[in-house]
Amino acid sequence: MSQNIISEVVFFAHSFLLGIVITFVYDGFLVLRRLIRHNLLLISLEDMIFWIACAIGVFYMLCEENNGILRWFAVLGATLGMIIYKESVSRFFVDVMSTIIQRIFHVIFKILRFLLYPVRFLGRKMGYISAKCSRKSRKAGKYMKNKLTRGFKLLKITLCKHNSKQERNG
Repeated sequence: MSQNIISEVVFFAHSFLLGIVITFVYDGFLVLRRLIRHNLLLISLEDMIFWIACAIGVFYMLCEENNGILRWFAVLGATLGMIIYKESVSRFFVDVMSTIIQRIFHVIFKILRFLLYPVRFLGRKMGYISAKCSRKSRKAGKYMKNKLTRGFKLLKITLCKHNSKQERNG
């Protein structure tokens, strides 16, 4: 085979692999979307950034491999790579990876819950004690208010009697 044909086959193979890589990276976004709910705006923003990055990657490959000239068999190679990966591995990869990551997070949360149990226990006890103290301080406050009100009334009565005695004597 001539060197030109070999370089074209290598270029086609790189295009094919680039199609697989692009779809694989997009599957990473799909796994992330399964783990964390996304609204339409965030999905659109992620897709826009993803496709801009893909365009830069494809442009870089075209510049490195073919001096920036677009060859339709390169587009065909990338499309074939995407389709073959999507139809063979993609669904399995997304399902397995999202399940594995969910289970890992589930185990991590259980471990953290176990490790933080004393903190949660103390927090609940402190809340109970705080509520009890609050109730008692409210009762004590009401008691003191009543005592002070009675004392103030008694003082007022005493002062009024004292003033009336002075007016009669004076």
